Amino acid sequence: MTEAEKKLLQAQHRLEEVQARNRVKERKARTRRLIQEGAILEKMLPEVQSVELSELEGYLSRQLEKQD
Repeated sequence: MTEAEKKLLQAQHRLEEVQARNRVKERKARTRRLIQEGAILEKMLPEVQSVELSELEGYLSRQLEKQD
């Protein structure tokens, strides 16, 4: 393997590492946002804690329709 090929391979690995770190950072930011949104939802509608996750979308739809 030539020196140029080694440098190219190293650069490729560094790029892959940076991309992997960015994916982790984006995933953590999304997780944090979802947790915060869930906390706000529970604060504003405490009764959602007793609603099954599978029924939550329908429950929220009905609540929003009542407001119209």
